[in-house]
Amino acid sequence: MMSKIYSTAEVRLEKIVGGGQALGKLEDGKKIFVWGGLPGELVSVQITKKKSSYLEGKVIEIIEASDERITPKDPESYLSTSPWQIMKAESEAHYKAALIEEAFELHDIVLPNPIQLYGDTKRFEYRNKLEFSWYGHEVNGQELLDLAFFIRGSKGKVPVTQMSLAHPSIMRTALAVRDLLRTKPITARNLKTLLIRCDSEGNTVWQLYVKDALPEIITKDEANSLAALGGEVIFSDPRSPASKITKRLAQFGDTSLSDTILGVPFRYATEGFFQINLPIYEAALKEMQKWVENKQTVDLYSGVGTIGLTIGGDGTTLVEIDEHAVREMRQNIMRLDVDAHAVLAPSEKALDYITSDKTIIVDPPRAGLHQIVIERLLEQQPSRIIYLSCNPVTQARDVQKLGDIYGVRAHQGYNFFPCTPHIEHLVILDRKA
Repeated sequence: MMSKIYSTAEVRLEKIVGGGQALGKLEDGKKIFVWGGLPGELVSVQITKKKSSYLEGKVIEIIEASDERITPKDPESYLSTSPWQIMKAESEAHYKAALIEEAFELHDIVLPNPIQLYGDTKRFEYRNKLEFSWYGHEVNGQELLDLAFFIRGSKGKVPVTQMSLAHPSIMRTALAVRDLLRTKPITARNLKTLLIRCDSEGNTVWQLYVKDALPEIITKDEANSLAALGGEVIFSDPRSPASKITKRLAQFGDTSLSDTILGVPFRYATEGFFQINLPIYEAALKEMQKWVENKQTVDLYSGVGTIGLTIGGDGTTLVEIDEHAVREMRQNIMRLDVDAHAVLAPSEKALDYITSDKTIIVDPPRAGLHQIVIERLLEQQPSRIIYLSCNPVTQARDVQKLGDIYGVRAHQGYNFFPCTPHIEHLVILDRKA
C-alpha cells in the first residue's frame, strides 16, 4: 500500500526530540518532525521535506495550544534563529534536561545525579555575535537591500529588522551598514553576508563579506560614520556558501575586541571563535575549575584559550586547529605573560601531549572526540578528564567508549543558548580504582 502524499497535514505532537523539533505521527503511521510546535498540541503542518521513513514540516496553524506556549518576540524570524522562543523558560529547562538524560540512556549510561540545567534569567539580548544574509526586493523599479535570515527548511530568506537574542548594539550597527549600502549601486547578488560582533560593553565591529571584489564599496569616511570600533570589507569565494576569508579588501579602525573572563583579559578577532554567552560560560568555568588537579593541564580544542588560560594553571598546553584562533591565543599568552604553550594542530595530531601525568580538558565540536583521541586516553589513562560538550549525544557516545577505564564523577548542564535547542553539558570523568 502506498503512503499518502502530503502537502499539509494535521497532527498531534507527542514529544521534543534531540534536534529540537516536536515529533508526531501521521494517519498512516509515518513519523513527522515539526518546527514551531510543542508536545500535546494539535497543529496543522506544512510539509517541507519528505523521506521514505519520515517527513519534516513547520506549523502553519495551532488548533489546540499547549499551556507551555508563549508568543515569540520575533514572530517573523524566530524559526530561523531561535525556534524555542515559543515555550516558557521553565519548559525549556525541563526539555533540555530530559534530552541530556535521554542521550546518556541511549548509550546505557545512568548519570549519578539528577540532571540540573544552570541558566540565568536573561533569555534575550545575550548573543554577542550575529551573521546576516542579504535579501533584495523591488520597490519602485529598484532593488531595496534588506538584512535576512534563511528560512528553516528551505533556501528562501526572511527579511529582518530585529533579533531579540542579540545585544541591541549589534542590530543598530547592522541596520546602519544596511542603510549605507542602500545608497550604493549594488544588489544582494554582489553580497554574501554581514557579520557583527560586540564585546560585553556593546562595542561593535563588522565584517562585510562580498562575492565581487568591491574594495570601494565603503569608504573610510563612511566607515568612520558608523557607530563601531572598526570594520572590514572581505572578498569571499562565491563558489562556497560559507563566509570564508579569501582576501581582505579594506580595513577600518580596530577590528579586534576585548573581554574579560574570570578576571583574565582576552583579545579576539571578529571572525575568530569566542563564546556567545559570557556570563553562563563563566559559571561553567568556575565549576570546571573545582576539578582541575594540582598537575599540568592539556586543553584540547582550545580556541583562543579561554579555558586553559583561565583555569589551566601553570604549564598548560593548548591545542587548536584554527590558525586564526592560535594567532590570537599566542598574543593572549604574551600579553598575560603566563607559562603556557600554544600548539597549532588538530587534537588527533597532538596525541603526544596526552600523558598519564596530566589533567585533560576537552571542549570538542559537535562531532565529539576523534576516535584516535579516545584510544590515546585509554592507553595513557590520565586520572581525570574534564569534558565540556555542545552535543550531549556525541558526549554520551564518547563516555561510553571510555567506560571501561572511566566513571562519571560529576555532571552539570548549562543553558548557553536560551530559546534554542542547543545544550552544553559538563562531565567529570575519573579513572576507576
